[in-house]
Amino acid sequence: MGAAAFFDLDRTLISRSSSLALAKSFRARGLIRRRDLAKAAAAQLVFARFGAGNSRVGQTADSAMAILRGLPVTLMREIAAEAWEPVLKPLVYGEALECAAEHHERGERVYIASAALQEVVEEISSRLGFEGAIASRAEVRGGAYTGRLERRLYGDAKAVALRELAVDQGIDLARSTAYSDSSSDVPFLEAVGHPVAVNPDRALRRVASERGWPVERFSHRAFSGR
Repeated sequence: MGAAAFFDLDRTLISRSSSLALAKSFRARGLIRRRDLAKAAAAQLVFARFGAGNSRVGQTADSAMAILRGLPVTLMREIAAEAWEPVLKPLVYGEALECAAEHHERGERVYIASAALQEVVEEISSRLGFEGAIASRAEVRGGAYTGRLERRLYGDAKAVALRELAVDQGIDLARSTAYSDSSSDVPFLEAVGHPVAVNPDRALRRVASERGWPVERFSHRAFSGR
């Protein structure tokens, strides 16, 4: 069994919430109203200041699922692909890619593990040359979203999904590394032998200090000026 590396997405691999960053792409297609865009911008400010554990960010995620009701999955994939270059790529942290490259050099597979929507996370993982992703999965009927989630990769559920992936892919979690910014990901970080706190919120910073986990600060954009 080989080791692997797992990166949380928002504020760990990229500098913002991926879901909220896509709000303008939805607005451009007429899929959300101007006031919804304003709500997303406000939620982004909360996210940047307090992290994913804040209740207002969770409420925004629930609202986003309602907005997706009836949207074809193929269109979601198309939006994510089109948003990569102008919206998502500029948010990627250079330090995260350097860490990922080091893991690859050691022969370790690299994955994204995120509460964001599977279709979006898979697009980012593929673009960055990672081996895969685990993410929140929306309920789909007839090729379109119902507006409900089948699986939200948050808290303990993220650790459960990680262990399932490890069994399926033959990954030794005791030798693996996980990176995250949020205290909600403590179970996810505890699931591996080498947890790393990246840009940690206050609660995760405290846990990392108590347990002697490494703390990293990512701040440089990988693709700025390109």
